[in-house]
Amino acid sequence: MTTTRFCLVRHGETDWNVERRLQGHTDIDLNAHGKRQATQMAMALKVIALEFDVLYTSDLMRAAKTAKAIEEIFGVASIVDPALRERHLGGLQGLTTSDALQIEAELWEIHLSRDLDHTLRGGESITQFADRIHGALEKIRLQHLGKTILLVSHGGALDMMYRLASNQALAAEKVVNVPNASLNWISHDGKAWKVDSWADTSHLDGLALDNLDL
Repeated sequence: MTTTRFCLVRHGETDWNVERRLQGHTDIDLNAHGKRQATQMAMALKVIALEFDVLYTSDLMRAAKTAKAIEEIFGVASIVDPALRERHLGGLQGLTTSDALQIEAELWEIHLSRDLDHTLRGGESITQFADRIHGALEKIRLQHLGKTILLVSHGGALDMMYRLASNQALAAEKVVNVPNASLNWISHDGKAWKVDSWADTSHLDGLALDNLDL
């Protein structure tokens, strides 16, 4: 069987990450620390002489700017795929977690309960989000069988990829961290997905914030 490997990178830190503000599809840039994280991550990949065949990124700025650091150090161009975006969080987008509890208490409770079919008033349901992410991963895998794919995306999206590779139920509580600028490896041997390693931040100086959206 031919094994296809994915190195999944979460984007660097944003001001909204620091503020614990839900980003979703809102197009937020990296902050200064996030830009340093992106550079440290890209340099670490260079130091370990990572050989990858193709680079993919979400089209949202925080992911694309993180991928840009890889482009500059490796001299490659990324393929931009909007299907790799974070989950659209509907009426919760733009709110801090504390504001959501006060302003949108019912919607926030639905979000925390992991109701699989609720769209959070204009967003995506967990089921819709899972279908989108799984479809994007499978499309990329089939286009690059046996290759190593470097992919820059978002905390919620990477959590969904972890669920796919580990057979974790969509309704189950989150069990892994997805820190900013972390490296996470999954693979497919032609029969099934598996998680190879997760949440590596050893290449970063200082704290990397965990994903808060899920």
